[in-house]
Amino acid sequence: MYEATFHIRGGLLYEEATRNRDVSIKLWCNNHCDLLQVQGDVTDEIRDEIAKTVGIKHSSHGQPEIKETVAGNGEEIIITSECLRPHTENNIESYLAKHDCLLLPPLRYERGGKVVRVVTLDPENMTRFYQDIQESFRVEVQSKRRIDSISQDQPILSVGSLVAGLSKRQEEAILLAWEAGYYEIPRETTTKELAGRMDIDRRTFEEHLRLAEHKFIGTLVERVLNGRKYS
Repeated sequence: MYEATFHIRGGLLYEEATRNRDVSIKLWCNNHCDLLQVQGDVTDEIRDEIAKTVGIKHSSHGQPEIKETVAGNGEEIIITSECLRPHTENNIESYLAKHDCLLLPPLRYERGGKVVRVVTLDPENMTRFYQDIQESFRVEVQSKRRIDSISQDQPILSVGSLVAGLSKRQEEAILLAWEAGYYEIPRETTTKELAGRMDIDRRTFEEHLRLAEHKFIGTLVERVLNGRKYS
């Protein structure tokens, strides 16, 4: 099996919204609507373009006209009213179908273009897809390789989802431990020293740290390792 990642420009929707901006839009198509994960410099201009094109049904931004919010935790999650594909002329999917190639979701919009991961069993199919799409778009090959299995792009694991539920003292304890080299091998500090810097006793510090570690590891196992187990 062969995989390649392409960055494609040329009259695509969301192209202007991400040009010269530190922002990324990931899109999971559900045929009747899309799930968007917007990260970085999320502006009203980006929201307006999405709303104008396909409508916004739900958003974690919490605008008054939106009926329901979805917990975003530091990034914006949007459920659109319609699917983007019918609004797209000369879409990438038609080229993929023509050359027996498959798209690995999510689509990603960034740096004024659309990033697509493509797989195929025959490398000649990938070559023909690339040659064909160049006639209509500006295409940059970001990577290409032979693969034995497909790695899953885990959706919506944000910094906010990792620290959700941490108290301020737990967050302070684990950040201090990291910055002071507590997790280096060998350790560069002790819990007694760190407790003194927080002006609390060692046992209290260790309890804050243990609870923070438990929440971090629990989130990672649930969101990442369990996802790989069934993928």
